[in-house]
Amino acid sequence: MNAPVKSSKLIKGATGDWEMVIGLEVHAQVTSNSKLFSGASTEFGGAPNDHVSLVDAAMPGMLPVINEECVAQAVRTGLGLKAQINLKSTFDRKNYFYPDLPQGYQISQYKSPIVGEGAVVVDLPSGESVTVGIERLHLEQDAGKLLHDQHPTMSFVDLNRSGVALMEIVSKPDIRSAEEAQGYVAKLRSILRYLGTCDGDMEKGNLRADVNVSVRRPGEGLGTRCEIKNMNSIRFIGQAIHYEARRQIGILEDGGTIDQETRLYDPNKGETRSMRSKEEAHDYRYFPDPDLLPLEFTADYVEALKSKLPELPDEKRERFIAEVGLTPYDA
Repeated sequence: MNAPVKSSKLIKGATGDWEMVIGLEVHAQVTSNSKLFSGASTEFGGAPNDHVSLVDAAMPGMLPVINEECVAQAVRTGLGLKAQINLKSTFDRKNYFYPDLPQGYQISQYKSPIVGEGAVVVDLPSGESVTVGIERLHLEQDAGKLLHDQHPTMSFVDLNRSGVALMEIVSKPDIRSAEEAQGYVAKLRSILRYLGTCDGDMEKGNLRADVNVSVRRPGEGLGTRCEIKNMNSIRFIGQAIHYEARRQIGILEDGGTIDQETRLYDPNKGETRSMRSKEEAHDYRYFPDPDLLPLEFTADYVEALKSKLPELPDEKRERFIAEVGLTPYDA
């Protein structure tokens, strides 16, 4: 059964009330000195193609070697999200062709991610708290960067970012308003910064979100979702959700249907526009990466990392209330 949604979170349409269903995939760049499978530097702002190893450039015969610090950072993040840590996980190849992906595939974790289910408690400005479930967290490579404004007829490729470690943190579709989505991203960024696993710098693209939005009548099943890609501002996330929900409601109330697709948000116009039809998992032809053994570690390894974790925002808040006697608002 779907829990009833507060009337303040419903959207009034021309033919009745609508409810938003939102899920986020947050891509957080792992704080580490070198990349996920190579020794090249992750430093931001170098000259184009300065931090590129033969592995990052996908030279024939070069084999990936896992960076243990990136694994530790993913485990720390999982612990900070109160999530299940999987002692065995595997890497898969996600196959697609794009100029900024020299291998022709991205090394990711599809079937067996390093971190399983967890939860984030989001405190809203209204004083209400909502719990957003975490579906999974997995490690994957970032792609390079295409520059389209350097030449009138050519695009340039910068592979400095290629192979940098990302944590993809996938939420459950538990979010019911733009404010909740913004609060969730802000809380997640705060946790990552406390842990030291990602600097959360959205301007540099070190934290970006893909926002999945659908609408439905209260109490009905899930509608068709559209994904808004690469959001790098909490303010824009709110604006994009408001626009996209209204766009979908307008189509449905006119008797149309929603196409499952990937969209981009244009902050100058305040609207989303279609980018491409949304791919399904089978479109990427995932299969286990034959160059990488399964990633296995012990419960003792996890405990050792857990014992060195800093105090997180929620724990600090509870301590201020219990020990110092602060009100929840002041804490």
